[in-house]
Amino acid sequence: MKNFFIVIIFLFGVNSISQEIRIDTINILGNKKTKTSFITKLIFVKSGMVLDSVVLKEDIQRLKRLPSISHAFFEIIYSKNKSCIVQYNIVENLTIIPSVNIYTTNDDEFAYRIGINEFNLFGQNIAIGGFYQNDIYSSYAINFRVPYLFGKQFGLALNHQNLTTQEPIYFDDTTASYKYNNTSYEIIGLYEFNSKNKVELGVNFFSENYSFKSGATSPDIPQNFEVDKILYKTGYEYSNLDYDHQYVSGFRSTLILQYVTSGDVRVSDFLIGYNDFYFYKRIGKKGNWANKLRLGLSSNDKSPFAPFTVDNNVNIRGVGNEIDRGTGAIIINTEFRYTLYEKKWFILQSNTFIDAGTWRNPGGKFTDFTSSENIRIYPGIGLRFIHKKIYNAIFRIDYGVGITKNATNGFVIGVGQYF
Repeated sequence: MKNFFIVIIFLFGVNSISQEIRIDTINILGNKKTKTSFITKLIFVKSGMVLDSVVLKEDIQRLKRLPSISHAFFEIIYSKNKSCIVQYNIVENLTIIPSVNIYTTNDDEFAYRIGINEFNLFGQNIAIGGFYQNDIYSSYAINFRVPYLFGKQFGLALNHQNLTTQEPIYFDDTTASYKYNNTSYEIIGLYEFNSKNKVELGVNFFSENYSFKSGATSPDIPQNFEVDKILYKTGYEYSNLDYDHQYVSGFRSTLILQYVTSGDVRVSDFLIGYNDFYFYKRIGKKGNWANKLRLGLSSNDKSPFAPFTVDNNVNIRGVGNEIDRGTGAIIINTEFRYTLYEKKWFILQSNTFIDAGTWRNPGGKFTDFTSSENIRIYPGIGLRFIHKKIYNAIFRIDYGVGITKNATNGFVIGVGQYF
């Protein structure tokens, strides 16, 4: 018993000595484009602080989530006077990235989106970019995001888009096609509590225009309609993801709440809310299991312009482009990624997936979620061609095959993982 107490006292003594070790110098190594001053501003470890491995690990996790950094790790060099040097070793990404998204179905539908983005402007992890889209009609968007405009917590985002698509409208068991245009200007304030929790608050001024093209008509559904709206948006994100090149592990949750008002008596104000849950797990040395669950609801107006869509490029691979709409959505995406080949900068990854979803009809009931008319299940396979040293340089190609009622099949091609 006496020896036991001696051991306990010794361990406490060692711990108290280690806690007295202070950080004398912090060195940032390996960064070329990313400014050292930016990294120093972002990390929590500072010269003069007591050495704390928990804070060091949080800093590394925070750095690895930055677009400009593909990998990071720390080293500690101890000196004899109860001080140490902390070295952050940085492996950078190339951050000027073109983007390409192509999607088709077996009814010869074809659409594409091309763009370019810079994720580390001025070495400060400022993102700027845009895209051009051709989905029957031409569209474009421009985005600007400064996540650390004021210190390590406050940021700002500005977005503009002019999006034009052909929208299917469903009513009275019939279908019509409308040309839809959405022109918007958005400003968002960003705040980061810590490395795991962040919020955003924004406002979007936009104009919607619907023009009838073909199909069924109804005296209750206008053939031409234009309205100006204001969207108020708030979001919360919790992220505990850990990145190791192409592998991801951990949990992430993003909640978005929106309120849309127009001041136009012809259009009702409405609410939209959805939460995306992500879960990633390493399986063996080369496997990665990835999952996404979306739960969404909106005001249940009986309108053909409901906010949740069934879409090839967003939620169900192979289903087609905006084939249906609803006022509620439950969507599950699960896939197993496996590294087939890896050498130096190149990685070839296989992908086996199942996308499934169901929707509540506009003005419908919660029992719509269990209706066979609304459930869609699309298994499929794909490949990923990955460049390890370029941010989000993942060229993906997936082929989804529907196994539920009135199913289609088709390719979805793009840059970046599907989720």
